[in-house]
Amino acid sequence: MARPDGRGAAELRPLVLERGTNPYAEGSCLVRLGGTLVLCTATVEAGVPGWRKGTGQGWVTAEYAMLPRATTERTPRERQGAGGRTQEIQRLIGRSARAALTGFAFGEHTIRLDCDVLQADGGTRTAAVTGAAVALADGCAWLARTAGVPNPFGQLVAAVSVGILEGEPRLDLAYAEDRVAGVDANIVVAEPDRLVEVQGTAERGTFTRPELERLLDLALAGTAQMFAAQRAALGW
Repeated sequence: MARPDGRGAAELRPLVLERGTNPYAEGSCLVRLGGTLVLCTATVEAGVPGWRKGTGQGWVTAEYAMLPRATTERTPRERQGAGGRTQEIQRLIGRSARAALTGFAFGEHTIRLDCDVLQADGGTRTAAVTGAAVALADGCAWLARTAGVPNPFGQLVAAVSVGILEGEPRLDLAYAEDRVAGVDANIVVAEPDRLVEVQGTAERGTFTRPELERLLDLALAGTAQMFAAQRAALGW
């Protein structure tokens, strides 16, 4: 079955990671994944949440937002606080980012990751995770240089969506595919192949274990390409 953009079933959309796009942030990365565009920044702040105070340990957290015209119709700003979907996504980004660290022994500093969707065409959360890892790497390096602490960044983390449409497993769903997929999943991976999180749902019917394994294989192949793009962006 042909995909809307002509890609093969196991092919990522074009991925561009533009590092250092925000000159004011300690780390930043603009992610373009097909028609999805997300700006990720890392801000290093003095202090930690109340429950962390006095431990000498740092923290990493994330916030996510979609700009009003990121989609075909205007979405109102969440002025009364993050809604349920937004909270779920920013917690996913935070968990994924913390999986990139060797630990929290960098003093009582908070690294805050902001992921703002400028344009949405499916996979906004996975693009945010992938870009946030680049911003976090630079934020950690900045903290190590300026505060004289060990660099806590340990490994790259990337994420990609996968799904099943009319019986065909596919990598990196655009919105037109995501909205009609029988199975939809988001997979977060720590380099090279350690699973951080698997979010998978049968939107219509059910799916088998072999189908799940095929989706995981697709995701690992896709994130391997993303790791290469991250390393190129970081100059590693």
